[in-house]
Amino acid sequence: MPKINAATVAEHRAQQRAALIRAAVDVLVDQGAAAVTPAAVGARAGLARSSFYQYFPSAAALLAAVVEEAFTAADTATAEALADVHDPAARLDAFVRTELLLAARGAHRPAKALLQADLPPECLARVHELHHRHHAPLQAAVAELTGGVDAPELTAQLVGGTVQAAMTAVEHGADPTRVADRALALLHHGLTPPDERA
Repeated sequence: MPKINAATVAEHRAQQRAALIRAAVDVLVDQGAAAVTPAAVGARAGLARSSFYQYFPSAAALLAAVVEEAFTAADTATAEALADVHDPAARLDAFVRTELLLAARGAHRPAKALLQADLPPECLARVHELHHRHHAPLQAAVAELTGGVDAPELTAQLVGGTVQAAMTAVEHGADPTRVADRALALLHHGLTPPDERA
């Protein structure tokens, strides 16, 4: 029986699977989707290529797992941040601040790489689906703040662009709290009807 580094075989397998996913993310970010092969990922994870197939039947299956994992942590963090927040302006704040904290931890690297990668069509479609689902709370808050009028789709895209720019700034070393304060000041000003501005 192979040596295991966990209390149970199930825990050992979970650890090995997670190691392969982390290794795949590193290869994906560094070299692109085409470089995510059983040999490359196994080597990065410190496992034999033959061991790879005990966890994933193919590189495509591993990429599909990376797609799902890439959004799980962000979705969980956002759900927790918004759990008891009902005012749309406060939900906007909570969403943006959570996104920037995640960006500071590098949590968005896999999703960003996946969106730019030459993925199989089914994987790419799933990435876009999960990306849209993740941003749904932001879009809902923007729609509520603007009353659903005033070009809601365009407005949501512009807000998303501001959040993306803020995330990029944080990923390049800017302080997430400072960036969030500035981005939210711009967003709240832009989303407040002119007749309600002080």
